[in-house]
Amino acid sequence: MRSDLRRLSGLTLSLILAGGLALAQGSAPTPQDLEALNYYVSNGDSRAADAELRRLRAQFPDWDVPADLTTLGQQRSPAAEIDRIYRQIAAGDLTQARQAMDETSRNFPGWTPPPEMERLLATAEAQAAFDAAATAGNAGAAVEIARRTPAILRCDRVNNAWRLAELQAAAGQKAAALQSYRGVIASCSGLSEVTATLEKAEAVASDAELVELFRLANAQLPGSGPALKALETRLRAGRGDTAPEASVPAAAATGGAKRTPGRTAVAEADLPAAGRPRTAGVARSGGGAGLSAVRAAAQRGDWRSCTGLTSGATSADMLYERAWCVYNLDRPLEALAAFEPAASGRLGAQVARDARFGKTLALLALKMTEEAARLAAATDLTIQQRREVEAIILDQRGVRAYQLKEYRRAIAFLTAYEDLTGGLRRDLAIMRGYAYLNLGKRTEAKRIFTELNNQLATPETRAGLNASR
Repeated sequence: MRSDLRRLSGLTLSLILAGGLALAQGSAPTPQDLEALNYYVSNGDSRAADAELRRLRAQFPDWDVPADLTTLGQQRSPAAEIDRIYRQIAAGDLTQARQAMDETSRNFPGWTPPPEMERLLATAEAQAAFDAAATAGNAGAAVEIARRTPAILRCDRVNNAWRLAELQAAAGQKAAALQSYRGVIASCSGLSEVTATLEKAEAVASDAELVELFRLANAQLPGSGPALKALETRLRAGRGDTAPEASVPAAAATGGAKRTPGRTAVAEADLPAAGRPRTAGVARSGGGAGLSAVRAAAQRGDWRSCTGLTSGATSADMLYERAWCVYNLDRPLEALAAFEPAASGRLGAQVARDARFGKTLALLALKMTEEAARLAAATDLTIQQRREVEAIILDQRGVRAYQLKEYRRAIAFLTAYEDLTGGLRRDLAIMRGYAYLNLGKRTEAKRIFTELNNQLATPETRAGLNASR
């Protein structure tokens, strides 16, 4: 029975069987309809072929059956072409995908692109056009593209709405930017997406508008009141005047110790080590002995052997293993490219999620914080993965804000980091103390430096105490 017939409801099916509806009457069978008949004919099973032919004649009464049934085998299904089109869409080769779709329609008259393929390609084309408009800073073009293809502003592509709002704000359209942020808050149900949107909207919202946005967020996420309240308190508290700057020791100004891939400031007992392959519990078929050897090397942390074994690999499975290994050798650019096949979904949804997690970590290792944040927001990460990623993002944003002398934002990011992880690294705590000092809040700065000095007296803590007196 045809695949579209199987998808019909029981009521519709009963009507068809009762003769109340006619399915594809007056049309010729497609290559898919002829697969069973071709199989019987090619195998010389005349009895089964006759039975299948009677069924097809009943279903397609106007079909002119060729005298030589072996010629029907020439009406093959474009399975290879369909696979190629989907691969091209996933790889971003959209012009080639569109050309291949048109060519396949011409070469296989009985085939039309399925709605899912059309939707995927149209969305990918709109995304490419939107990216070009955003890169060019053309807010009007970006708005028009989003109007024609609303799918690019769905919550799983929330970064597009953020970019649109940023374009509108840069063009002086603050009311429009605020409306874009409001649309995300009213539509998306993920706490991370909503809180990130509130943080971004704070830059263009008045006090009254910020209150209204948080009221909307609380209505959208009634179970997240405490988290939203903490965020609102931080954002509103950060709306003070900036006092003359104080001097800053070099360690605090640069954000402290260099972060290395595979480690985060989150307690390692609470998180999976970022430096080991995320393959446990993921069942994947195929690969053979070579893949087994690669996975064995990865499991024992032998990143160099793993990388050597996967040199020149082209399969998605091998590239996925290689991605984690080169990431742990501090080669994040290579990791980004190697994660891509798995991230596009070739190994299933769970591995795609983990590969996108790996890409996010690689972007963070390259200090591409905002790109990593956009990818994380558009990915359904596990709780642990999101916690790990958000901790690094808050760390990098806090350091960056401090370097830009945006001290109130630095304090907000570092406080959010502390709330998320349950603690604050010493270098970040010193930085927050100096941020308060540069805002003229000497009492708070002195409290921080006193606490740090009591834990461990260093030249940095003593300098901070002297500066805050």
